[in-house]
Amino acid sequence: MKNKDSILIFGSSGQIGKSLIRKFTKNNYKVIAVTRSIHQKGYQIKTQSNYGYLELEEVKSFNEENISKLMKKSSVCINLIGILFEKKQNQFDLIHSQLPSLLSKLASKNSLEQFIHLSALGIESAIDSKYASSKLSGEEKVRQNFSNSMILKPSIVYSVDDNFTTNFMRLLSLLPVMPLYYGGKTKFTPIHVSDISNIIFGIVQKKITGETIECIGPEVFSFKEILLKILKSINKKRLLFPLPLPLAKFNAKLFQLMPKPLLTLDQLRLLKYDNVVSKKYKTNFDIKIEANKKFDEEINRYSFNWTSGGQFSKKRIDSMN
Repeated sequence: MKNKDSILIFGSSGQIGKSLIRKFTKNNYKVIAVTRSIHQKGYQIKTQSNYGYLELEEVKSFNEENISKLMKKSSVCINLIGILFEKKQNQFDLIHSQLPSLLSKLASKNSLEQFIHLSALGIESAIDSKYASSKLSGEEKVRQNFSNSMILKPSIVYSVDDNFTTNFMRLLSLLPVMPLYYGGKTKFTPIHVSDISNIIFGIVQKKITGETIECIGPEVFSFKEILLKILKSINKKRLLFPLPLPLAKFNAKLFQLMPKPLLTLDQLRLLKYDNVVSKKYKTNFDIKIEANKKFDEEINRYSFNWTSGGQFSKKRIDSMN
C-alpha cells in the first residue's frame, strides 16, 4: 500500500543519503533506504534515523520486480547512486544512464508523485569525459521516461564524509608539494551536504516537479583557492605548483592503477571545465531554497583530524576560546 509520506532512497549509504535519512525521519517521513549489502552498510544507515521511521531493504539485483515492490509503498523516489571512477568497463553507462532510465520508467509506471535524480553540475561541455557523457545520457533518459522528474545538478558536495576535502586534507598533511592541474584555475561552487539535503527536502515539501535545478553553494572558488583554504584549515604550508599537461596525464595514469584512484585520466579531462552555473537552468536560489553554509567555516569543523595534535591542537583550542 502506497504511503504518501514514504520516501524511497537509492544510494542511502553515501554522505547525501545519510544526511537525507536524518532530515526526513526527523520530520516524520518514513524512509525506505535501499542498500546492496545490509551486512556492510546496515548498521551505519540505521544510526542516522529516528526510531521507527526507517525501513532498510537489501536489493542485490536491480530488476523491475524488486524495484516495483518498493515503489508501490512510496510516493517519492530519490536516486543518489553514482560513481567517480570505473572499476569495470562501461560501469559509468550502467550506473549513470541505464539505472536512472530503469528507475524513472518504473516511477512513472507506479504513478509516483515525484522522482528526484541527482546528476552533476558543469558537465554539458565536457564531451571528452566518459563520466560527464554518462551523466548527460542519464538526464536525457530520465526526462524521456518521466517528464515530471526533478533533475538536480550539484557542484562538489562536501562534508566530513566526502571524498573531496577529506582526501586533500589527508594528502596535504603528508605531501610536501601538491600539483595544480590546469594551473589550479578551474572554478567550483561547493555546497555543503546539509544544504543539498535541505534543497531535496524543500523540493519534496513544495511538491516541485518537472524542473532541472543547478544546486550551488554561496561562494565560487578556483581549485587553487580551495587547496589554500584547506591548507589554512589544517595549519600547513605546502608548495603548490602548476603541472604541465603531459606530466599530469602521466600522473593520472599511475594514480588510476590504485584500488581507489586519487585521480584518473577521465577526472583529469573533467577538471578542464568550470563547475559553476550554466545559466541554462534555475538554481536552488531561484526556487527560494538557499544554501548558506560557508566553506571555510564548515571545513574547520572537521579539519582538526588532519592537524598536528588533532582535536587538541593549539589552533583548535584557540578557535574555541
